Order: sequence, then C-alpha cells, then structure tokens
Amino acid sequence: MKLSKPLPPCHIAGRLEAGCDEAGRGCLAGPVFAAAVILPDGFSHPLLNDSKQMSEKRRMELREIIMSQAVAWAIAKVDAAEIDEMNILNASIEAMHRALRQLKPQPGAVIVDGNRFKPYGDIECTTFVKGDGRFANIAAASILAKTERDLFMANAALEYPQYGWEANKAYPTAAHRAAIAEHGPCPLHRMTFRLLPEK
Repeated sequence: MKLSKPLPPCHIAGRLEAGCDEAGRGCLAGPVFAAAVILPDGFSHPLLNDSKQMSEKRRMELREIIMSQAVAWAIAKVDAAEIDEMNILNASIEAMHRALRQLKPQPGAVIVDGNRFKPYGDIECTTFVKGDGRFANIAAASILAKTERDLFMANAALEYPQYGWEANKAYPTAAHRAAIAEHGPCPLHRMTFRLLPEK
C-alpha cells in the first residue's frame, strides 16, 4: 500500500495485505516490539508516515485511528532474555511472526520493512528497504510498534527510574550508558549488547 494519493488498497486487488515493522531493535534494554496491520480498501490519512518522522503526540493520535479503522491489527514482543538467546535479528523477525499469527483474518500477502525476513507459512512475503516511508500498511505497523514500545518503557521507567527511560526509551544515549556504569544493568537489559562503550 504505497503512500500516494489516492492510496491503492494493496498490491493485488482483492487480496488482504499485511504490513509489518518492528521497534526497539537498537535499544540496550526492554523487548523488541513488532506490529502487523491490514488496512481497509481506500484507507487514507494525510499524516500517515514512518513513525520516526513524527512527534510522539502525532504517533499517539494515529495509533488510535489505526486501531479503530484497520481491518485487523496485532502487536507482539520478544523480551530481553529471548533476544539474548536468539540474537536481535531473529528476535525482530520472531516478533513480526507473533504479530502476524494474531491477525484475524490472516493476510494473503505480507510486506515487511527492511531487507531480512523468514517465510511465514506459505504466504507470499516481500521486504522493502525504508518500507515504513513508502507503504501505508507498513507505516501503520511502525506506529503501533513504536507507540507500544514507548508505553512499555515509560512504565518500566517507574520501576527502574535510574536509567531515564522515560526520555531515552533505552536507546544507547550517553545518559543511559552513564546510568548503567553507575548502577549496573537491570533484568530488562540485553546482556549480549554492548552496554558500555569500549575503553
């Protein structure tokens, strides 16, 4: 569902197409989240875009629109311990598969942001680099994944206030790494990641 005016319903008319994207792949702590979204024929919103290109307030506004108007949507996560076991690439793909499995109805095709994916059953899957800025259903998935992860990290910040996650969302900022150096990692940190810069 390429971002254009008007938006076409999908690559092949009459076939439900899910867009998939993940959020939190580069973070030092917390789960990686993924979403899968099937948008209705003719869905259009002038502000829909890659979630990284909009404010938090705008993402939350679009989150409600997507959830209320999508044919189907789902969000899933793979937690830090699982990430450490399977590596972040496999965890990101697994999170997208978990989201896809929740969709009712199941899609007839899947398009994914990025260039790496694993087969999902016998459903046709296609990857697109920077797909979250090109296709409406991937953009919608990026918004749901990003907002869900931000909400998770805001709640986690209440339990672990020393890391400043309400601001840095567990990305590898200087402040986050300084807090790890001072307080050590917590159970939500990904221990296979480089938590502190090399000296």
